[in-house]
Amino acid sequence: MMAISWLTVLRNVPWTDVISNAPKVADGAKKLWSSVSGKREQPAYREEARTESRISDSAALSVLREEVADLEAQVDELRGQMLASSGLIKDLADQNAQLIARVELMRRRQAWIAGAAAVAVVVSVAAAAIALLPA
Repeated sequence: MMAISWLTVLRNVPWTDVISNAPKVADGAKKLWSSVSGKREQPAYREEARTESRISDSAALSVLREEVADLEAQVDELRGQMLASSGLIKDLADQNAQLIARVELMRRRQAWIAGAAAVAVVVSVAAAAIALLPA
């Protein structure tokens, strides 16, 4: 009985919507993964700054400016990744909401059918009892 209800639910899932949105979701996931998984190499100016034991104030200021620019670029990249992941999460949430709505509809239909079947059983038992009564 349980397999039949899941089969019914799976038949009534809007697979055309799921399939049509799947490439968009997959592309978003690939872009997100590639942007998150890519490791950044440490800039050369940081290594140079660490190896020098004494640097002048102007050189230190120059190194700090380069580091700030690099950090700003990283923040911008992270902001873009966050926006991409937010869009992907929104798309997945929309699909999830559609699937939940369909499952709820199937649950209501199944309850209605179960009620109708119960009424049919009661009517058929009553009809059989009346038919078996002596005339």
